[in-house]
Amino acid sequence: MKSRIEPYRVSAYNTSKHSENKMHDDTVAKRYGFSGGLVPGVDVMAYMMHLPVAKWGRAFLERGLIDARFIKPVYDGELADVTAEESNGVLAIEVGSRGELCATGSASLPPAAPSFSLSDYVEVAAVAERKPVDATSYASGKWLGAMPRAWAADAAREYLADIRETDAIYMREGLGHPGLLPRVMNKVLVDNAIMGPWIHVGTRMQLLSAAGIGDELSARGKVTGNYDKKGHRFVELDALVVANGKTPLAHCRHIAIYQPREQAAA
Repeated sequence: MKSRIEPYRVSAYNTSKHSENKMHDDTVAKRYGFSGGLVPGVDVMAYMMHLPVAKWGRAFLERGLIDARFIKPVYDGELADVTAEESNGVLAIEVGSRGELCATGSASLPPAAPSFSLSDYVEVAAVAERKPVDATSYASGKWLGAMPRAWAADAAREYLADIRETDAIYMREGLGHPGLLPRVMNKVLVDNAIMGPWIHVGTRMQLLSAAGIGDELSARGKVTGNYDKKGHRFVELDALVVANGKTPLAHCRHIAIYQPREQAAA
């Protein structure tokens, strides 16, 4: 039996207008055929997570599974409508904007979080000196790390405002928003090479424990794919996001186009 979930509307905000990734810059993004700078995929994924958290609460933050794929851009200042339909315990989630389907995904609540051992994921530091991205930066089988980062009280509150999150659970219970975890996955890429404009394509994330506000987040990632598709260069990562060097928070499979094919503006 299928049932509709109350939709969630967000006035999208481009948190990365001034980031190193110029795909979030209006002028550069237009060179690649977009209408303007892209709202980061990690933030669109954060919008998507509102619905399973509204449904399952803290249990989802401790053991939920979510998969998100980004199809078309969400742009700064535009309305993004997040909708979901439940069937057999699985939420089928869509994000629409401008009358177009921008992202799809699913979310569910396993009976228990699977077990992942830190010892199976090699801990390495991010490179001491980043160099322009090339074929060796994300060589298949290579282990990568990210510089640890914490979002303490003010930063956590600012992040919730940036992603337009309205659920009170995070500040009430002192929890970090799970949208921060794909951001750490992006840092695995950014902290190990200097990239030009690039695009986050999708993430599958199994939550293993609820993050706390102020936890120091890092990742242990292995490159599982590096390939060309339709002129784009893709990288795929398999990683654990870890809190305070000891607590696995999420197992992630993360896909990005690290060298997009440039095209004339449409």
